[in-house]
Amino acid sequence: MDHSAFWVSIRLACWTTALLFLGGLPLAHWLWRTHFRGKALVEALIALPLFLPPTVLGFYLLAALGPHGYLGQSVQWIGGSRLVFSFPGIVLGSVLFNLPFAVRPFLQAFYAVDSRLVEAAWCLGESRLGTFFRVVLPLAWPGILTGLVLSFAHTVGEFGVVFMVGGNIPGVTRTLSTAIYDDVQALDYQAAGNASLVLLLIAFTALSLTFALQKRVGRSW
Repeated sequence: MDHSAFWVSIRLACWTTALLFLGGLPLAHWLWRTHFRGKALVEALIALPLFLPPTVLGFYLLAALGPHGYLGQSVQWIGGSRLVFSFPGIVLGSVLFNLPFAVRPFLQAFYAVDSRLVEAAWCLGESRLGTFFRVVLPLAWPGILTGLVLSFAHTVGEFGVVFMVGGNIPGVTRTLSTAIYDDVQALDYQAAGNASLVLLLIAFTALSLTFALQKRVGRSW
């Protein structure tokens, strides 16, 4: 097994999960608390990566982040390095691709919170921010943790988007799934089998933890 590819995958998953927590949680909370025309369109846009082939999303990201793309040119204009075929580029692609795996569980966890408890906290003089941290977050944390676990596990096994945006640069963008593809192409089935077993164990552990958290939520309610 390619150990450098394994650590690139873990590093990518950690960055993706952290960014989805920081950005996806406020987004899910905003969708939960607000009602406006076009909300269904926003939710559909967030869920779109679930129904798109990874190569389609990867192609559009490659076009946008490339040297002739709007985002790619903007980043280079402000003095940044290129995004395609770089680790920051695959992080950005991974965040967009995994957005529904985080936001949907976050949103469902918020919907499961009894609104009467939130209103009671407001009546007792608690601020909206204080209500979120003292009432909403403790009740919703199993669902939030479920989204983080799913995002991490899904990122570790990514192939299409990462390969399209980052290519296959050892130690930089070469992930474990890309290494499996290379091993099969080279007829090295032993290495491919070892790497596949690692991904299988990660996926099984993530699903087991997800189901355990869902049962805990069901018992609490």
